[in-house]
Amino acid sequence: MKFDGYDTEGFYDELFDASNQPRPGADLLIERIDKLQESELQRRQRAAERALLNLGITFNVYGHESQTEKIFPFDIVPRIVQAQEWLTLESGLKQRITALNAFIDDIYNEQKIIKDGVIPADLVFSADGYRKQCLGLKPPGRIWCHITGTDLVRSGDGQFYVLEDNLRCPSGVSYVLENRMLMKRTFPQVFEACSVQPVTDYASRLLDMLQELAPAGVRAPTVAVWTPGIYNSAYFEHSFLAQQMGVQLVEGSDLVVIRGEVMMRTTQGLERVDVIYRRIDDDFMDPQTFRADSMLGVPGLMEAYAKGHVALANAPGTGVADDKAVYAYVPEIIRYYLGEDPIVANVPTYACWRDDERQYVLENLDKLVVKAVNESGGYGMLIGPHASAAERAEFAQRIKAKPRTYIAQPTLDLSRVPVLVNDHFEGRHVDLRPYILYGKSSIYVLPGGLTRVALKKGSLVVNSSQGGGSKDTWVLNAGGGASPESPLRTEEEKPC
Repeated sequence: MKFDGYDTEGFYDELFDASNQPRPGADLLIERIDKLQESELQRRQRAAERALLNLGITFNVYGHESQTEKIFPFDIVPRIVQAQEWLTLESGLKQRITALNAFIDDIYNEQKIIKDGVIPADLVFSADGYRKQCLGLKPPGRIWCHITGTDLVRSGDGQFYVLEDNLRCPSGVSYVLENRMLMKRTFPQVFEACSVQPVTDYASRLLDMLQELAPAGVRAPTVAVWTPGIYNSAYFEHSFLAQQMGVQLVEGSDLVVIRGEVMMRTTQGLERVDVIYRRIDDDFMDPQTFRADSMLGVPGLMEAYAKGHVALANAPGTGVADDKAVYAYVPEIIRYYLGEDPIVANVPTYACWRDDERQYVLENLDKLVVKAVNESGGYGMLIGPHASAAERAEFAQRIKAKPRTYIAQPTLDLSRVPVLVNDHFEGRHVDLRPYILYGKSSIYVLPGGLTRVALKKGSLVVNSSQGGGSKDTWVLNAGGGASPESPLRTEEEKPC
């Protein structure tokens, strides 16, 4: 198995530069793979896939014909991010989430940014994630978005851009932790020699952050992870994180509000719950406040939350900042609240509710990517250069009918990483989702995060629901030396 025939095809490649030489930090990995016998890497790839299946690391695609769980496809060649490059991204992500948190708190309280004319009121209040029921709420520490997954892409110019923000119930971090486990088993010596920043302490950091949110006077807070149930596509992750933190995994039927306190049913009787990491949408949380027909929620939960008797992460209403129309204003939001220019830029974005920008979009649909502002997972999207004339005409009508519903962006030359395809390597496009924990005492950015890869040749859609997979992401330490989470040295590297 060799990289000799690997072709970057003019794209920015994360492992090889334009002259097909290894990028800094990638040489050891490439050298090791080049030394493997022809079938060895394929054997290790198959071993990793078996391990994923045996561990039950699966997801379910809603509406899929087979209705069966699948493993999240995993590619054995990691992505490498340089230390200095990561420091810039880390600073930019901390800046962004600080400003977005201030925006959410402002929107549900003083609304200064609207009064000062920075963002239109109707744009905010028409956002799919805006919840008028949250007006006047003041979460512990005025922190709303405790766990965030921000999607980044690297374009052909070598620069990273923020593609979108995920502040409601971002998923995927369990794959980051399991991918790392697989890679440490598959390439232990290379992993140690490369001095990779650790990710395995994420669960302990998450638990510490959640415990910080506990109501005043609670010395040993009880934390629970709230899942919609086994049929949710991310149920594996819910149970995995609960197990890793050593806390209870609960459903709505396990919780009840009694005299303003949230109680959890256990085999020993009722036990008070102080902090809930909820993986359930706002609308289903409390039938007395949101959807009256919710069978998943807990009646009275929001009243207990408003009184400070329980903490919720993330706070309800954070989805107002997920809206892709609001995304277009994030640079202004950063400048307004922090007085700073964005460290990591947005992808250039055309807002279809603006007459001039809508006209440009309609005239250039063959060059642009059009996105529905309230869709995710690769749905509600038109990739203009790859679409038929009929598909572009249909989207033009959609845009004219509901311009508030769409944004458009240029088609980026997303960076690529080598992927094992049968007996050779081919480049595939990737994005990157780092995870951010916003606590009372600090903001922590998980080094690297989830690299999602479009496994279909030429595709720009990396979402698992659309056939995408993942890779481990190695963020290198600046000073070198052994990785803080290195495995024990072995005589030879062994597959999983």
